[in-house]
Amino acid sequence: MSLMLDAARVAAGLNVLLLLVMIGVWANTYREVRAPFTLASIVFAGFLLAENAVALYFYFNAPAMPTVAVQVMMILQILETAGIGVLAYVTLQ
Repeated sequence: MSLMLDAARVAAGLNVLLLLVMIGVWANTYREVRAPFTLASIVFAGFLLAENAVALYFYFNAPAMPTVAVQVMMILQILETAGIGVLAYVTLQ
């Protein structure tokens, strides 16, 4: 179970870093273009950043949980990392 929790921690940490990078890129773009979609992307990424920061805090201060709960949380966190990774790749192109 510790390995699964470690994987969820790494995924959440990576999500935080990727989201910070994307928010920075989108903030620069918004300053130049002032497009509402770019602002919405920044707000959306901000919410995802908050969710991942809370998840990361929880993963480091987690109470005893059933193994299946940790496994499901890890899978969801890794899927989220894959989605954010694709979005970051496209953003940085």
